[in-house]
Amino acid sequence: MTVGTMVSTRSVLLVASGAVAATGLFAISNVFASSSQLPGPGVIRITSKQISRAHFDRGLRGPSAGDLDIVRTLLYNRRVTSRAIGHAELVCTGTGSRSSDCNGTFFLPKGKIVVQGPRTFPELFEVAVVGGTGLYDNVHGTLTVTSLGGKPPRQLLFFRLLV
Repeated sequence: MTVGTMVSTRSVLLVASGAVAATGLFAISNVFASSSQLPGPGVIRITSKQISRAHFDRGLRGPSAGDLDIVRTLLYNRRVTSRAIGHAELVCTGTGSRSSDCNGTFFLPKGKIVVQGPRTFPELFEVAVVGGTGLYDNVHGTLTVTSLGGKPPRQLLFFRLLV
């Protein structure tokens, strides 16, 4: 293992540990009908498992502007159930050699959360929460995605939501 790999692995583990240790867990509850009825800011910590990925190399050969990645994942909250609680769909358009702009929707039991933003490093990136439906109507905030590795790929998803 090289020093760069050790530092990278250590960084990912530190970020994942920090996300796990973060205070507050936003509970998905039957009590609330929309974000206007949410008690305030909250956190959703879930994991995802990639179930499909389509890559379209549309620009120059290799990573370049115009390339498309379409990813579909299952969403899990293992503290509650071993079954998937929803799914996500993410479309990323290449804007440079490693950069892309992503749009995605997370389909959860009480509504959808919509995200948008840049992805420079697929192993760790942050995008904006730009809205949602149902329980998440009018929410905003951020989503931090940390790669957990594996085959199929898994990620830690950490939503910080404001009403």
